[in-house]
Amino acid sequence: MSRIGKSPVTIPSGVEVKVDGTNVSVKGPKGQLSQEIDSCVTINIDGSEITFNRASDAPDHRSKHGLYRALIQNMVVGVSEGYKKELEVIGVGYRATATGQQLELALGYSHPIVIELPNEIKVSAETQKGKAPIVSLESYDKQLLGQVAAKIRSLRKPEPYKGKGIRYTGEEVRRKAGKSAGKK
Repeated sequence: MSRIGKSPVTIPSGVEVKVDGTNVSVKGPKGQLSQEIDSCVTINIDGSEITFNRASDAPDHRSKHGLYRALIQNMVVGVSEGYKKELEVIGVGYRATATGQQLELALGYSHPIVIELPNEIKVSAETQKGKAPIVSLESYDKQLLGQVAAKIRSLRKPEPYKGKGIRYTGEEVRRKAGKSAGKK
């Protein structure tokens, strides 16, 4: 058995899970998500627990067993608690401002970059004097949140010499020494 696939998912209060054939929909206080699953994995709902079983021990079925369990777990946690990612914008003159569903970034290019974010994501940009601006993204959809955060980070990845760029809060960037001063 898959170690991830065999552990049940607990349904918190206020979250409703429905299974219609191969479609699973999860509804909670933060929002609603749905996921299409493969027919090799069966889902059983017993009170406040969801268990997953697979059709056989074929490698394809074994991998999907843990995959769909993790996806449903992420959906249940997302609609009940939500997810949050924070990005630091590090560099001289780098700025971030959020207005509504638009994020405007000044990243050292000749023009500001304006990103239109999906309605499922709440964005806020905080700038404190003497510190790097922090962009906070919140959503109930973990996949969409990660995809948008990666897209924002890809606009100016952290470089190894000065450490400038956009990075996740807490991300370690390996620094390089650069070239030496000169030959003697």
